[in-house]
Amino acid sequence: MKLLENNGFEVINSSLFMESGDAKIVGRMESYSCKMIGTEKQFYKKFAGDSGRTPHTLEALSPPQNGYGCYSYSTSPGSQYSRSFSRSSGSEDEGSVLCDTIERKTLFHLISTLNAAFADYDFSTAKADEFTKEPNLQFVTSNVDNLLSISATTQYSKIHDKLWVTLNEEIDLMECDIYSYNPDLTSDPFGEDGSIWSFNYFFFNKKLKRIVLFTCRALSPYSQGFYDSGLGPNEEEMDYSF
Repeated sequence: MKLLENNGFEVINSSLFMESGDAKIVGRMESYSCKMIGTEKQFYKKFAGDSGRTPHTLEALSPPQNGYGCYSYSTSPGSQYSRSFSRSSGSEDEGSVLCDTIERKTLFHLISTLNAAFADYDFSTAKADEFTKEPNLQFVTSNVDNLLSISATTQYSKIHDKLWVTLNEEIDLMECDIYSYNPDLTSDPFGEDGSIWSFNYFFFNKKLKRIVLFTCRALSPYSQGFYDSGLGPNEEEMDYSF
């Protein structure tokens, strides 16, 4: 995965470092080309053909989670949300279950994006059930807006419109499949004590062969990352003008 330069993202990212009360918000958006580089080619050959599978083999994803405030996602005809049948990993008597699926090639792109974005971690053994396909764009925007608006109301209101416009210009949101990474605490790079909430969204535009990762977390003073984030009580107020 190759990190793509985006000046608009740099401006937004500088504003996604926010303080509100006792919490700190740390977020960033990064755009990646799906073109394989370096050792990714070797990893892909091993990953795609593991256990006799192919790049087009479908794997079961975890079901969507309720967003902030426990609102439910919609599966109405207008939501353009569908699921596929996948045989469960249990006994054959269990038959097939209705769930979201992902091609192994797409799963490889998501894992490679994580490896590129979090260089101190190795996600090579991540499984499909650590990822979720989000029901629709509205579900994701509502969850992001709720989390950031409640955690940093004033600061987020100043960048809200520019954030979504800039993201759409880079990835064409209506043409994207959106995934999220929801691992167990030991695998989550944000799973430290004192982390209030976090999200990791992947906006995958297959036509553009591009993924935008939008990752963000809220930290309490009990989190080590609270003191490593680069923000302090004497930090000058961010300039939110564009």
